[in-house]
Amino acid sequence: MITDENKKLVFEDGTALYGYSFGSESEKVLELVFNTSPVGYQEILSDPSYTGQAVCMTYPLIGNYGMAVDDYETDKPTIGALIVREYNDEPSNFRSADTLGNIMKKYDIAGLSGVDTRAITRRIRDKGSCKVILTDADCPESLCVEKLKNISLPTDAVSKVSHKEIRKFPVENPRLHIAAIDCGIKQNIIRSLNARGCFVTCLPWNTDADTICRLQPDGVFLSNGPGDPADVKELIETVRKLIGKYPVFGICLGHQIISLAYGAQTYKLKFGHRGGNHPVKNAITGKIEITSQNHSYAVLPESIKNTPLSVTHINLLDDTIEGVMCERDRVFGVQYHPESAPGPQDSGYLFDCFINMIEGGGIYA
Repeated sequence: MITDENKKLVFEDGTALYGYSFGSESEKVLELVFNTSPVGYQEILSDPSYTGQAVCMTYPLIGNYGMAVDDYETDKPTIGALIVREYNDEPSNFRSADTLGNIMKKYDIAGLSGVDTRAITRRIRDKGSCKVILTDADCPESLCVEKLKNISLPTDAVSKVSHKEIRKFPVENPRLHIAAIDCGIKQNIIRSLNARGCFVTCLPWNTDADTICRLQPDGVFLSNGPGDPADVKELIETVRKLIGKYPVFGICLGHQIISLAYGAQTYKLKFGHRGGNHPVKNAITGKIEITSQNHSYAVLPESIKNTPLSVTHINLLDDTIEGVMCERDRVFGVQYHPESAPGPQDSGYLFDCFINMIEGGGIYA
């Protein structure tokens, strides 16, 4: 058992927070964000959308139910680090196959425990997401600040997490064939489509429109993924070519790509939305959904006005756009995660909307 603080988190202004290492011992320069979910650290750890980020968990105890074989969202986690108040290395759960710390070591994910995660969260909320370095406790602060100045965060995260080969996820007696563009697709999206009778062909993020058309899919799905949506210009152009030819549904980054393809603009939020408790209003039905969220960017409201898109969902915490659609083209997207697992199940109906749209009905009919 570690008794001395051996790891620290250093901010760009030189502020240092000392704690205890778990997981990988590697030094990391990352973007620091926070997540308010009380459960689901395994899904968070294995969500490709967290690539290059250090996630501060606001719930104080992490690791207590271990890691279950069936709960991963990707086969190779790419998150940068977890920052927690208290780490439990002796999980109690009949489904647990390993400890969180062991899995983090396996995939080179750094961990820091024993720090004031409430203070970190308040700092992020006040000053915004920021660049930090997670390093050994004895590394001089001046050197840490110098590294933060000289090391830039990557802008090619989607290409890193998207699978390079075409993958097929069949079902018996398929109802529909969906071409899913993988920008860092979560496994539960595929499970959600399979559960509704969809044969899913998962394609690399930079697959061109002609290749997709040759597959003759019934619909096209655009997945979640990390980073700035404006960085994946090839995909934006591909979606422009697909619009009007196939029904299209996008989640998170996919929703942003749809908006950019129609000529709207995106911007970076001060500290993003990450958690399982965000209220969103469906502007069509008037109903409120409690949603799971994980994104740094949002669609600029003014930029929607000169496009054929209409706003379908609004975040009730800050009035940001959470959904758009173009009924004429049979295209829609949402900023949040209807496939959330674990998490609120309020939004699972969106997959049914996609299927209904493909089969000739209205998007929200």
